[in-house]
Amino acid sequence: MANTSNLQAGDRYETRAVGAKAPQSVPSKTAVADQDPGFAGQRKLVRPTLSARALKEGAYGMRGESPLFTHQALVPTGPADEASHAEAFYFQKQMQMQTLMAFVLEDGEVIEGYIEWYDRYAIKVRNGSRTLIYKAGIKYLYKVGESTGQ
Repeated sequence: MANTSNLQAGDRYETRAVGAKAPQSVPSKTAVADQDPGFAGQRKLVRPTLSARALKEGAYGMRGESPLFTHQALVPTGPADEASHAEAFYFQKQMQMQTLMAFVLEDGEVIEGYIEWYDRYAIKVRNGSRTLIYKAGIKYLYKVGESTGQ
């Protein structure tokens, strides 16, 4: 086992092997800047400038579109499906008339109640308690007094 000695370094003691060399000092930024004229300190983000045509047409190389933006093609853009406002008109009418509605969900469960409010993605139904139903989970809905035609 090597001989060790305790050397005081500030408030604490370091254990160092006897005869070991002192640690090399790390060069400061000014020393590095003097050796490398291209060194400017912190790293910077470099973004390539795209031409107006590339921004307009989305020309991101020979493969067509960038893979970073392929997910956006799957998402519907804008309110094209809400252009007629028929759904909003129907829900608003049923809310005002306090019509008892039946919501048949994708799994076959039937929830009856009165529409309390709705938004783009959900409907809140009052049926003794308050139930929030996501529109994506609704198979179909009808007024309770009407026949379903099945």
